[in-house]
Amino acid sequence: MKMSEMRDMTSDELLKLLEDHREGLFNLRFQNAKNRIENPYKMKIMKKDIARILTLLTERKRANKLKD
Repeated sequence: MKMSEMRDMTSDELLKLLEDHREGLFNLRFQNAKNRIENPYKMKIMKKDIARILTLLTERKRANKLKD
């Protein structure tokens, strides 16, 4: 998912997406441990998406602190 798409989402939607991605990464790691993963590159994509989401949430948190 692109960062521009994520910026349009609300914080609640991002938290839900983060939860989904973490669960998906867990499942991919499980498949990888059993050598049944179809595309190992998906793990890398998931990790990067999780990092993007966390970065956005941190940016929003800091922006709110500066306004107060």
